[in-house]
Amino acid sequence: MHSFSSRACLGGLYRLLSTIPLLLLVVACGVRTPAPQATAPVSPSQPLKPGDATRTLVYAGIERTFILHIPAGYTATRPTPLVLAFHGIGLNAEEMIRISGLSKQADTAGFIVVYPNGTGETKSWNGGHCCGEAAKNNVDDVGFVRALIADLTALASIDPRRVYATGFSNGAIMVYRLACELSDRIAAIGPVAATQILDDQKVCRPAKSVPLIHFHGTADRLNPYDGGSTAAGFKYVAVKDAIGFWAEKNACPAPARTESGNIRRDLYAPCAQNSAVELYTIVNGEHAWPGGEAVDPRIGKPTMEISATPLMWEFFATHPMP
Repeated sequence: MHSFSSRACLGGLYRLLSTIPLLLLVVACGVRTPAPQATAPVSPSQPLKPGDATRTLVYAGIERTFILHIPAGYTATRPTPLVLAFHGIGLNAEEMIRISGLSKQADTAGFIVVYPNGTGETKSWNGGHCCGEAAKNNVDDVGFVRALIADLTALASIDPRRVYATGFSNGAIMVYRLACELSDRIAAIGPVAATQILDDQKVCRPAKSVPLIHFHGTADRLNPYDGGSTAAGFKYVAVKDAIGFWAEKNACPAPARTESGNIRRDLYAPCAQNSAVELYTIVNGEHAWPGGEAVDPRIGKPTMEISATPLMWEFFATHPMP
């Protein structure tokens, strides 16, 4: 679990909650997460074994690390789906494993999941105009993801029509960028608790329809449901506008809405190229992964009315690349 550097910083965090998203607060308050635990590296010449292993990949002169989870029952004779899971700013691959429960779902459903680490002292992803050192240094994270998929395809039996991406917070912003710029490799996305910077959405030109399933709480004070601005003046798209943008891109019909308790589900389907757009709104939900573990209770407690991970996998499984 994280710890904030001081009580003063924590107090300042709460005073700023309504105006500055988590993506900047974590940097300002010096949130640190434990370094990934050492695991045995994987050699391409060795048969893949179920469980976690750490790998490295040098791209654009930077050594990148990631944790690869091979599900129980994996066999090289059967093409296997791949899910890429991107952590939030200031977090890491280990934290993404913990909060999402994706590895357990992978073992149940039989897909491979990879947890890449971002770059910089406070690890982040370049989602375009956001976030942290990755955006400031214009790190080519889209190129890295393309290279990572190629590396994993050479290592394991990956089904090229079933490569998916999910992410939390800054990681969600990253997967939206992948939908815009890497739609030839990404079959569908599942962002959680963040949308896009408006300037990035304006230049988004996906090469095909991209199915997406989005989870967001209305009481998310760090990446607000109704949008907001960063300290640098960039505007975050409101959830309704983000979903509307992709529903239009995917040529979707008007949504069908269902409600249960504090959960509101809007389903736009069927859309072009067998795509769909699905939004789960958690009324009074905070900045957290639904059904998972909190990054920190002070940041947001997850709802237990639904679990994002199995719902996301069900969505992914029904939307391979056309």
